[in-house]
Amino acid sequence: MNKTQLIYLVFSAVIIISLIFDLGLMSKKDKKVTIKQALYQTFFWVGLALVFCIFLWIEEGQKPALEYLSAYLMEWSLSIDNIFVFILIFTAFSVKEKNYGRVLLIGILMAIVFRIIFITVGVALVEKFHWLLYVFGVFLVYTGYKMFVSVEDEKEFDPQKSKVYNFLKKILPLAPNDGNGRFTVIEDGKKKYTTLFVVVIMLAAIDLVFALDSIPAVMGIVDTKTPGYQATARLVIYTSNIFAVLGLRSLFFLLRGAVHKFDYLPQGIAVVLIFIGLKMLGEHWINQWIDKTTQVFISLGFILICLAASVMYSIFIDRENEKTSNEEDDDEAH
Repeated sequence: MNKTQLIYLVFSAVIIISLIFDLGLMSKKDKKVTIKQALYQTFFWVGLALVFCIFLWIEEGQKPALEYLSAYLMEWSLSIDNIFVFILIFTAFSVKEKNYGRVLLIGILMAIVFRIIFITVGVALVEKFHWLLYVFGVFLVYTGYKMFVSVEDEKEFDPQKSKVYNFLKKILPLAPNDGNGRFTVIEDGKKKYTTLFVVVIMLAAIDLVFALDSIPAVMGIVDTKTPGYQATARLVIYTSNIFAVLGLRSLFFLLRGAVHKFDYLPQGIAVVLIFIGLKMLGEHWINQWIDKTTQVFISLGFILICLAASVMYSIFIDRENEKTSNEEDDDEAH
């Protein structure tokens, strides 16, 4: 067993034990998750991801550890966009709060399976056809631009008019209720799928749509070209994605009431996507002037600055708007 295989084994064991701990000790079926519990769970998953980063640094060195951290931050920030869409889906299908945790867990586990398949295919194609990275670069620049100028589109998303829901209606007999917490019910002697089943499929499908942006972005952060480094690159991409997605459930419960306050986070993410896309397009020239490790430091710093600036600006604007609103109310009162 080589070093990379050992890390995969450790990673798999940690994930399985952590899921058992999370479900057995920190989650209860059909019970609402409090902000305090969500905070503990978020600390748990983020702390675990950071400990794994240290472990990766010890076993593989500085470069893959920093690539992992950059990729994890990229995925984690994009998760906040996921949360906004998840809220719309839960609202549209009137999901009871006591069912949130179970539905999110199953949807996220399905999303992880889809992401593993997507990453495996994507990395294999890039390793065989390196020019695909330039295609991904153009795609990220375009996606970043569209995200920067069209932030209102997400707020207009209607889950019940989505292509996924329309497709499910065509191929499956659906029941217009949650089956009292079940995924299937028997009505008129026929098996039907409840709204909870629909929501689970939609959560996994939406996450896969987000992965179309995030996984090419991660490939732009991680060195997938250097000979002999491909196995480590795959390890970094897999682990950063899975840790970020596993933390999405607790992040949902923690931020669902405050996600609207991060109005300018999408612009920060958009700038990062454009930066990574341009980096992928100019990689040939950049490599002649800057070594790979320094590039990772620059990417990590740029991601941190953009995300922190967009969050701080969102909070500042929100406070300014609240202050203006209070002043207007005071003027009306007088």
